[in-house]
Amino acid sequence: MNITLRHRVEQEFSHRFEQLPEYIVRAPGRVNLIGEHTDYNDGFVLPMAIDRAVWIALRKRSDRIVRVYSLDYAQWMQFDLRQLTLDNSEWGEYIKGMAYALQEAGYELQGWEGVLAGDVPIGAGLSSSAALELASGRAFSVASDLPWDPAEMARLGQQAENKWMGVQSGIMDQMISARGKAGHALLIDCRSLEVRQTPLPDGVAVVILDTATRRDLVDSAYNERRRQCEAAARYFGVKALRDVTFDEFTQREAGMEEVTRRRARHVISENERTLEAAQALVDGEVTRFGELMNLSHLSLRDDFEVSSHELNVMVELAQSLEGCFGARMTGAGFGGCAVALVAGSAAEGFARHIHQQYQSATGLEPAIYICSPADGASLV
Repeated sequence: MNITLRHRVEQEFSHRFEQLPEYIVRAPGRVNLIGEHTDYNDGFVLPMAIDRAVWIALRKRSDRIVRVYSLDYAQWMQFDLRQLTLDNSEWGEYIKGMAYALQEAGYELQGWEGVLAGDVPIGAGLSSSAALELASGRAFSVASDLPWDPAEMARLGQQAENKWMGVQSGIMDQMISARGKAGHALLIDCRSLEVRQTPLPDGVAVVILDTATRRDLVDSAYNERRRQCEAAARYFGVKALRDVTFDEFTQREAGMEEVTRRRARHVISENERTLEAAQALVDGEVTRFGELMNLSHLSLRDDFEVSSHELNVMVELAQSLEGCFGARMTGAGFGGCAVALVAGSAAEGFARHIHQQYQSATGLEPAIYICSPADGASLV
């Protein structure tokens, strides 16, 4: 847990409001180990919450105004819960979106004011937006005396993303931010929302490899990929690609339009890889898990076409280094991060070498994070 960031929001709150905060809440970012673009196809994902989070120090208000200062942006935002309007205030829209989703679900909200800060890299594919949504949800829950149901709050976070922000994302990011468990990845069934805690084996490290390139999901091909998957599901006559086995796909793929066929092949094969990978972790078969990560990257690169030159360079470098079991792009793609599973004893050397080699190959300076699985959204 980042004590330094907690101290910063607490100290800034005391400075700006001349008293200690009533509450401190946090919600983590995440890295997805495997299972990419399967969540909005009702499939399976295997993310873990990371030890980087959004923190909010706050106090209740007696009215229905929400007033927040962001340390990261050095700016205030304020809105009235009775008159929510979209005004593109960047980070503030995620808080408003959470208020919108909660009120649409019938919750009576009370105002609050506070200070927030985070250390989840923005736009890197590590779910800084979901961390902000769930931290905001936790703030609304304590300010308004609402029950905290992680799965329900994750669903409302997804509603904020879909209906307020206009990004047709699945529920994975919000679920892992809400329900993460220290020391574990979570196998999430994105249809039933059932989760299975999957312990990371001893002696391995998860290393996040930030390419120093960024993408904007709202303006990217993300929504186009979702439409292509929906078209593929209609072709097979099913609710979602989750319902198609790989054998069924191979029997009927010849009749599909080429791009739609490749999109479907990725999702269907990725679901199978994710289930196998979760079992490999349980069995301690880290070599097989790494092989599945490598196959996932190839599928994302070639069939789903959401990788980038920098991501491919990063992944290929990682896979070539000693101690690396496997690596793949992570997140929606088009930029951002890759993730590698590395022998724990090799992690520090791996991080140094890949930093040097990637910078030499691209001229970009990457950020490398050796991460630990963290707990989900919490009142501290």
